[in-house]
Amino acid sequence: MIRELDDVVLECDLPEHGLARGDVGTVVLVHETGGYEVEFTALDGETVAVLTLANSQVRGVRAGEIAHARGLARAA
Repeated sequence: MIRELDDVVLECDLPEHGLARGDVGTVVLVHETGGYEVEFTALDGETVAVLTLANSQVRGVRAGEIAHARGLARAA
C-alpha cells in the first residue's frame, strides 16, 4: 500500500515533464478515488514536477533497489 510521503517509482516515460521510467518521486497526496499527487525533485532539491498520476503509473520502491542519477531531460 502506497501512503503519503512514500517514495514511488515512475513506471512510464513522461517526456513532456522531462521524466523517465524509473525516476523516483515522493507521494504528497493519496486521492480517495485512486491515484496520487507525486513530487519529483532533482538531487539539488529543485522541484521538477508535481503530477497527478494513476495507480498504474507508479509503484512502490522494492527491497534491494538503488537510486540512479541522470541528467534532467528538459521538456521542449
